[in-house]
Amino acid sequence: MAINVPGLISIIVFYLLILGIGIWAAWKKRKSGVEDKSETIMVGGRDIGLFVGSFTMTATWVGGGYINGTAEYVYTPGLGLLWTQAPIGNSLSLAIGGLFFAKKMRKQGYVTMLDPLQRKLGKRMGGLLYLPALLGELFWSASVLAALGGTLSVIMDLDVRISVIVSAVIALLYTLIGGLYSVAYTDVVQLGCIFIGLWISVPFAFTNPAVADISTTATGNTSWLGTWEMESTGVWIDSMLLLMFGGLPWQVYFQRVLSSDSAAHAQMLSFIAAFGCIVMAIPSVLIGAIAASTDWNATSYGPESPYENNEASMILPIVLQYLTPVAVSFVGLGAVSAAVMSSADSSILSASSMFTRNVYKLAIRQKAKEKEMVWVMRLSIVTLGALATVLALSVQSVYSLWYLSSDFVYVVLFPQLTCVIYADPNTYGSICAFIIGIILRLGGGEPFFNLDAFIYYPGGIYFPYKTFSMAVSFVTLLVVSYIVKFLFVSGRLSPRYDVFKCNLAFGGRTVAMADKKKKDEVDFNDYENSEVQSTSTDNPAFQTDESISTEL
Repeated sequence: MAINVPGLISIIVFYLLILGIGIWAAWKKRKSGVEDKSETIMVGGRDIGLFVGSFTMTATWVGGGYINGTAEYVYTPGLGLLWTQAPIGNSLSLAIGGLFFAKKMRKQGYVTMLDPLQRKLGKRMGGLLYLPALLGELFWSASVLAALGGTLSVIMDLDVRISVIVSAVIALLYTLIGGLYSVAYTDVVQLGCIFIGLWISVPFAFTNPAVADISTTATGNTSWLGTWEMESTGVWIDSMLLLMFGGLPWQVYFQRVLSSDSAAHAQMLSFIAAFGCIVMAIPSVLIGAIAASTDWNATSYGPESPYENNEASMILPIVLQYLTPVAVSFVGLGAVSAAVMSSADSSILSASSMFTRNVYKLAIRQKAKEKEMVWVMRLSIVTLGALATVLALSVQSVYSLWYLSSDFVYVVLFPQLTCVIYADPNTYGSICAFIIGIILRLGGGEPFFNLDAFIYYPGGIYFPYKTFSMAVSFVTLLVVSYIVKFLFVSGRLSPRYDVFKCNLAFGGRTVAMADKKKKDEVDFNDYENSEVQSTSTDNPAFQTDESISTEL
């Protein structure tokens, strides 16, 4: 089939606009006198205001998978609006993050989500916890790039490989040039394109002669509201809790929180983005309802429906292609492209930030200079971007990989991050929780790896085993940490058996210093390249995290 030339021109113009905005943001950063340091690339100059911060936070969550997936679930028979949990789940996740995590993390001046984990649990454990975080970000980027390739192939007859590669290259270019500044400012434009593009498409699709009144199709065989079966309640709750709490320990979220110009704004932008996620889902919900109300025999798509052709996942671009005028479909295409790029660039930057700081700097080369860090950061962006692109082109079901990695983020990372912020865990509890959580999750089976269940939960597939795995991991982390600490503090175990060098018998791994009245924690950023002076250098209680982690 011939390439749709007008569509190709429109997408080229859109990509040039985004690239131009990214380059302008980088120029604006340099003109303001902000140095090109690794931390600046990761979190800007910590001067992202409420307006830009709210846009970039919302745009990051409202990605290609979000708007495509919402339309798909509303359209799919047997699922419908009742099972379209992402809008509510993601919104609640952002609200919870604002209430319990944003202020605390921003006040501490962390650079990445892994900073508090490494500070408390050690660099090796922090490196291990980087793996589920990395896989989550990587597979998310690959999945949205794959979704964009499918969309462009439907509307423009463009080769999937070309569309994926070009989209990835554009996103990588402005991310390399301006870091978080470019990502944040392009997100403002991208979110506007998503909102305008989808809302322009909805009225035209509504008034297509092949579309019935959606109020008459809300129930029945093609119900877009969905059906409810009591035995599925556990699965629904499991999925909703995964979205709510598993959506928290992601670097893409904390990168925006930590780049905010104040702790109060970090909290506020989380609440604004929570509202934005709901608003931005409305056109996708309507498109899904329109698709369920369409007589596809009366369109050039027929005779079978997209669901019968196993193309439900592509329902949003199909509606744009067959139920709206050509010019309108191109505007909608810009919305989908914007959604994809706003998520892909954020994920690649987030994964690169964690590797550069928490793996390379803090675990491999503590003495790395700033110029070296910048180049490692850039190399990481290129490498991870290329890897996400290869995955998008070669793995048949990237979404399955992303769902699996999301499960691990929920089961493993959420308990660890929450306990580090609100409790007093140690490396012994952390490693036990890590292992038990993964075993319990995989014990429920994993279709992607053709892994049959080897733990038979009551109720079978209807048992909320993901939440159960998370809860057991959470309890294990607290209980084992408490028991091990008690054994060392009470003297029942000698400090020489402290194989992870947690220094529990002398107050733990936390960096401390003493004065006449109290002991205060030393900021995580201060101990990386400096020695902490204490009033008692002989007491192991006053060891720095640097000396302890070197032993690890």
